[in-house]
Amino acid sequence: MKRRTLLATGGAAILTVGAGLGLMPRNQQTGLLPGAATAQDATGALPEVLEMVQGNPMANLEVIEYASFTCPHCASFNANQHKLLKTNYIDTNKIRFVYREVYFDRPGLWASMVARCTDNPDFFFAFSDVLYEEQRNWLASGDPAIIIEELRRLGKTAGLDDAALDACLSDAAKAEALYTWYQENAERDNISSTPSFLIDGENYSNMSYDEFAEILDEKLG
Repeated sequence: MKRRTLLATGGAAILTVGAGLGLMPRNQQTGLLPGAATAQDATGALPEVLEMVQGNPMANLEVIEYASFTCPHCASFNANQHKLLKTNYIDTNKIRFVYREVYFDRPGLWASMVARCTDNPDFFFAFSDVLYEEQRNWLASGDPAIIIEELRRLGKTAGLDDAALDACLSDAAKAEALYTWYQENAERDNISSTPSFLIDGENYSNMSYDEFAEILDEKLG
């Protein structure tokens, strides 16, 4: 179950898509923004990236999920395994669950910037559910302009107004901070596919709920 190599099919497919869309080098990261022409340039120190945490922040057992909002396997995990984990382990305060985004493509970063618009974990996780549930719809066109409009539509449905969305989607400093954070996390934790997990510091690839629960129960003793 522990990952020793890249996931055979799903991971490779995701990496291929990511490579095709391409993420900019750090000195060109404003190009990641949908409104790059009018975005404010990132200057000075980058803002701190807030960890998105569910469950008991003081729990002895930490689970970190690495996922992309554009990853179909991540959407499936969110709809199935995560819901059971939330009921049985997160809401019962048995574990500290951390969600970290992976940016293999621009739409994944844009979705993350809308989800993090308020920097409120409750909003983030609720909006993450919407992003995954509506994933096929907002990504369907493959057209960046339409994808942005779809993300704005979802953001408005969640209570964000135009001013908030404009500010979030043109924040070059936040975009650079998120991308740098992703790169550092991926390199440190050997993340090359999604979803991936660190459970008590050990790497695991995607798995069923029963397999997940068996690992957690063993570590919880």
